[in-house]
Amino acid sequence: MKKIVIALMLLMSVFAHAQVSVNVNIGTPPSWGPQGYDDSRYYYLPDIDTYYDVTQKQFIYDNNGRWVRQSRLPSSYRQYDLYGGYKVVLNDYRGDAPYTYHKKHRAEYPKGYHGKPQKNRGNKPDKAYKQNNKYKEKNGNSGNDHPGKSKGNSKGKDHGHDNHH
Repeated sequence: MKKIVIALMLLMSVFAHAQVSVNVNIGTPPSWGPQGYDDSRYYYLPDIDTYYDVTQKQFIYDNNGRWVRQSRLPSSYRQYDLYGGYKVVLNDYRGDAPYTYHKKHRAEYPKGYHGKPQKNRGNKPDKAYKQNNKYKEKNGNSGNDHPGKSKGNSKGKDHGHDNHH
């Protein structure tokens, strides 16, 4: 009996020290992401009915009945202010599909929805930054590869972005 008690105590000691630690590396949220949610994977952007995957750095949106993942917003939303728009931090998604509850998200967070006040993680780039960097894409040419050299008046232009996917 004494051996059983000792064995049980030993087993309990092993289980007490074997703490399970789950460390999920979500990724670095974008500077326009809401402050205080560094461990969240998905945001829902009600104004444009689009999701953002922090881990993959991709926007997820419905394209004619098919969910598409892209590193950029669709051309119809390229002018959308990610810093000014409200971001709903999601916790009710399944795996890689935050849109599993899309109908619920649209109903609970309609266009124009604003919950509690949010602060962005970083500051919005100012106009000078935008003009100098022309939002260089990681896989494209911004049209301004030579700092200090102007490409002329870009008024009415798309600032180096292509409009197709």
